Amino acid sequence: MESLARFYIRAKPFLAVILLQFGYAGMSIFSKFALNKGMSPHVFAVYRHAVATIVVAPFALILDRKVRPKMTLSIFVKILLLGLLEPTIDQNLFYTGMKYTTATFTTAMANVLPAFAFLMAWIIRLEKVNFRKFHSWAKVFGTIVTVGGAMFMTLIKGPVLDLPWTNHNYHQESTSNSSVQSPIKGALMITIGCFSWAGFMVLQAITLKSYPTELSLTALICLMGTIEGTIVALFLERGNAAVWSIHLDSKLLAAVYSGVICSGIGYYVSGVVMKDRGPVFVTAFNPLCMIIVAIMGSFLLSEIMYLGRVVGAIIIVVGLYLVLWGKSKDQNTQSPGSNIKELAASSYLHDQQMAKTSTKIGASNDRGSGADEFV
Repeated sequence: MESLARFYIRAKPFLAVILLQFGYAGMSIFSKFALNKGMSPHVFAVYRHAVATIVVAPFALILDRKVRPKMTLSIFVKILLLGLLEPTIDQNLFYTGMKYTTATFTTAMANVLPAFAFLMAWIIRLEKVNFRKFHSWAKVFGTIVTVGGAMFMTLIKGPVLDLPWTNHNYHQESTSNSSVQSPIKGALMITIGCFSWAGFMVLQAITLKSYPTELSLTALICLMGTIEGTIVALFLERGNAAVWSIHLDSKLLAAVYSGVICSGIGYYVSGVVMKDRGPVFVTAFNPLCMIIVAIMGSFLLSEIMYLGRVVGAIIIVVGLYLVLWGKSKDQNTQSPGSNIKELAASSYLHDQQMAKTSTKIGASNDRGSGADEFV
């Protein structure tokens, strides 16, 4: 039972981020379907985080009422930036880029996220790199391979893979979407969005150190994202009030699903995991989402699969798991050392405390013997 409990504790962060990727995969499918139906990507981002705020806020108010830290100006500014980076900038660019491409292409391009997160964490010293260690070189080389795979996937299309469930839709899709599809433009938007998303992950890890209530932080991020996203959407969709209308259809389903699963639960789970494992670990599992979306998008959306994109996706996966392997070696080498240091420090403090106690007892005994002699 004890060994089983240890295995469960070690497996929890892995299980959490894997389930999170399944949630993100569903979001890509639902979102692409809603965008194909004509939903504005800017309005969609607003509705997504409005739903998340409505769902998460009551739980945060009740469950965190006794442990919620005091709000300071520094924390408030960080939350404003968090609401701007991912809910506003990334989501607007991500959904617009998805509108110009496909769900599979979008999730594959999003695999540059761990590379950006690693570079940012390295710059601000949340991530350590020792060039004397092989696993550190693996992390750096994996980052370069990831970016190269993303470029390969963007620039080289390759022949069509004749899959039986998509082949009959090829000519129809290629003619109907020729005016909409723009892989270069979409890839640029997705890449900038991923850079903003990486900044969000790193800043969230920093904010959790001074505001360690993941549920309340999630609610505040979604609230700020809703406010800031509304301002952006009103500006970009000015004079077009019809884009704000929503009915009981796939658009509402996409907004509710994305808000509850990807913003509400997603931000919360990411915060819980990254407190122990860091932002690089949380983002390193993105390739799993790409594989799930490629399968679901091919079956459900009849998306065309190209050989160049498959090869680029494989390159991205190889690079990212080089980064993940190097990160796992960091975990193995740093944890024992940190434990030894903590044990040594605690032992030292214990010895010092015992010495002080012995000195006090000796002094009191001396005073007691002197009193006995005087009597």
